[in-house]
Amino acid sequence: MANLIFLPIADQIESTTYLVYDGACGTGGMLTVAEDTLHRLGEEHKKDVSISLYGQESQPETYAISKADLLLKGEGAEAENFQHGSTLSQDAFRSRQFDFMLSNPPYGKSWKTDLERMGGKSGIKDARFIIDHAGDPEYSMVTGSDDGQLLFLVNMLSKMKQDTPLGSRIAEVHNGSSLFTGGAGSGESNIRRWIIENDWLEAIIALPLNMFYNTGIATYIWVLSNRKPEHRRGRIQLIDATAWSRPLRKNLGKKNCELSEEDLQRITETFLAREETECSKTFPRETFGYWKIRVRRPLRLRVELMTGDLERFGQLCQAAKEESLPGLLKQVAEKSGPGPHLDFNKFALRLEAVAEESGVKLTAKRLDLVRSGLTSQDEEAAPVIRKEGKPKKDTDPAREALYGRYAMDRDGHTIAIEYEPDPAFKDSEQIPLLEDGGIEAFFRREVLPHLADAWIEEGATRVGYEISFTRYFYRPEQSRTLEEIKADLYKLEDESEGLLARIVGAR
Repeated sequence: MANLIFLPIADQIESTTYLVYDGACGTGGMLTVAEDTLHRLGEEHKKDVSISLYGQESQPETYAISKADLLLKGEGAEAENFQHGSTLSQDAFRSRQFDFMLSNPPYGKSWKTDLERMGGKSGIKDARFIIDHAGDPEYSMVTGSDDGQLLFLVNMLSKMKQDTPLGSRIAEVHNGSSLFTGGAGSGESNIRRWIIENDWLEAIIALPLNMFYNTGIATYIWVLSNRKPEHRRGRIQLIDATAWSRPLRKNLGKKNCELSEEDLQRITETFLAREETECSKTFPRETFGYWKIRVRRPLRLRVELMTGDLERFGQLCQAAKEESLPGLLKQVAEKSGPGPHLDFNKFALRLEAVAEESGVKLTAKRLDLVRSGLTSQDEEAAPVIRKEGKPKKDTDPAREALYGRYAMDRDGHTIAIEYEPDPAFKDSEQIPLLEDGGIEAFFRREVLPHLADAWIEEGATRVGYEISFTRYFYRPEQSRTLEEIKADLYKLEDESEGLLARIVGAR
């Protein structure tokens, strides 16, 4: 990680003091390795580099080990820069900014206690995690309480230097959930969106499995900078280094491999190179974004006024202390027939007319009682109209229909209508940001041919980001040839020859 932070800008290092920070410092090992690497690069470039280390650790034992390690090395001043407490709820360096930051935050660890200290998910106001972005002054990057690892990255990004030539560089290790957990609009997706839309993400490197002592899961190094070089701007590099390792002579817990010096050099060289290879691919940042739309369909209701239906409804009215409706419905049945009535709006008008003749007001409560007691859904029925109005001037009817607003001719006039959505149907679609023609072209091509009455729920569209290594580095296993399969079948046939006769003869 130290190489990935320092090597890309080694020729820009100046004789100055650099602040290096780890927000989940563990034993402080990564910080001391970073310090050694930066000193070495300074010597190679004939620069007098001064380094100050800062770290924070929540576990008392680990914090004490970090302090003791620095004191034993004679770095008492550095030891004073190590603080005890949770980075999330007790940020010890709130007003500081750092040149270089690196961390290996806890994976899949609950941060519920921190969240409660900070006011809960609805009450949190920490300026690191509630920001102004994408036109939303209350843009939330608060993740689920079961895993707070991405918040450690947000904490570091809040401490970037904005007014120096080199800005800040960050490297942080995460497991795979940081790449894709959380749908559009979630805290996790909002973090990825914030990072990618600000063009801070340089690369993500997939590491070999079983690299850590207590877990065999996949891990990834995120490399970020707010001073990306010109050739990286607007693009993100993915590196598949899962096959670059050497086995250990003896397993250490679940750790059975490590990165050799050659592997580290190969990762570094791949990161620095611009070539597209089987293990290194670069994409426009929009590749990882998508719109999530909500698809709705109209509610379609039929009404039955058969004798049995009216008797059951009468019992419902009796329980609701509603005396007028049974008689009104009986009149509708006599005038218009028992049904089925396949247009609820027309049926409601008939009922309203009968009610007016009888001097009864058809209130919304009474109409709701009819809907709950006498209707059922039917795909052959007409859509239930929720709202009618005057169409806006200069509107495109075809586009309006995509968002559930339809133009209809009635009595020589054009009216705008909105159908009532079916509460049982709530589908969604993910549409890539790079989709040719955008949301509307996708919807016309992929949805309307199958659901002609569907529409996009306006106001429910969200932007999300996720990164799938499998999608870009999938390598299918080579299928066996027909000759190999035939050879196996012949071998099984030879082995089983006479077996059936022996089984039958044994009876």
